[in-house]
Amino acid sequence: MIKWFFVPILLVLLIIPGTAYTQEQIALLDSTVETRFPLSLTFRIKAESPYDITRIRLHYEVDRMNYTRVISEAWPDFTPSPKVEAKWTWDMRKASLPAGATIKFWWTIENAGGDKLITPADTIHFDDLRYSWQKLTQGQIRLFWYEGSQSFAAELMASCQQALQRLAEDIGIYPERTISIYVYASSSDLRGAMIFPREWTGGVAFTEHGIIAIGVPPDELDWGKKALAHELGHIVIHQMTFSPYGAMLPTWLDEGLAMRAEGEPDPYLQNWLKKAIDQQKLISVRRLSSPFSAKPEQAYISYAQSQSLVDFLIESYGKNKILRLLQLLKQGNTCDEALTTVYGFDQDRLDELWREYITKQMHSLSEFEYPISGKTSPEATSLVTVLAESLPAETSGLLEVS
Repeated sequence: MIKWFFVPILLVLLIIPGTAYTQEQIALLDSTVETRFPLSLTFRIKAESPYDITRIRLHYEVDRMNYTRVISEAWPDFTPSPKVEAKWTWDMRKASLPAGATIKFWWTIENAGGDKLITPADTIHFDDLRYSWQKLTQGQIRLFWYEGSQSFAAELMASCQQALQRLAEDIGIYPERTISIYVYASSSDLRGAMIFPREWTGGVAFTEHGIIAIGVPPDELDWGKKALAHELGHIVIHQMTFSPYGAMLPTWLDEGLAMRAEGEPDPYLQNWLKKAIDQQKLISVRRLSSPFSAKPEQAYISYAQSQSLVDFLIESYGKNKILRLLQLLKQGNTCDEALTTVYGFDQDRLDELWREYITKQMHSLSEFEYPISGKTSPEATSLVTVLAESLPAETSGLLEVS
């Protein structure tokens, strides 16, 4: 049986042990954790006492962004006795954790004589032990990989640092906590690290854990650099706007900022944008506030428009205003309220102003068009990113990239 407790920080401090609350009448003989990644974590305990041990509780806390401190409890089944063994298994099919997630845990043991033992808190990492990981750290980025040379990892790290620099220069935001990146050697290897993966999944960003898992074969380094920059953009933006007020970022802003973190606009998507202008198939800004269409043509146009909208706001009004826009969204304002406060117009007026801007810009460009064919596609550019629905407990804040 599991009980969930959502406890204010001041109250939690009263019950979290800094050192063990010892009681000689109860002795902890052993406490272990078995990892079966990605399926389960099994917590085991052995204890003895002169009296029957009647109650055992496991307390655990996952290291993730949250509005208040969350401590969970599990009550393992056992038969009361002076010497007991008990275990509780966390089934990841019900509430999964990403590779590298950190869990703090401790036990409370009580006996029939009224004695109680609270064990010292311990920490475990839900690591994917199937591979021999190497590690590269720079600033607030930790990159783990197991296939490919040191230079392969160094190039991925350099791309991540460049993305962070672009976010700082363009918007004025920085990572608020360490970000861990797990680079699998293929999408197949990555899917083996997930519970119920979609067959097209090529990467996952667990925004509230600050963890990215992505499949990047060493011979697809260029794709990997672009994909990681994109997902880093999402994580940094979501760290900055995380709040209890529940205002969701409009998709055009979220995706536009993440694409700007990649660097130069993708010529393939630029051509789709020009085609949409010529054929009068542009999508309204208000429609782009919702999740994008799964239809390839609509998705291409949606991503291209989103980056262009963000470029327009930054180039026309400066980075300070878009930073203020994000701050107001974090405070719980709607997109229209935040836009009106910062820029003096809502999404409908933004749509009009942007269309004037982009039409003039596109008509001033060369008539040369990039072919809409070849490898450049959602699978190659990582741009068709799906913001998953809010999931229970340890799985919310999930982004998937195809």
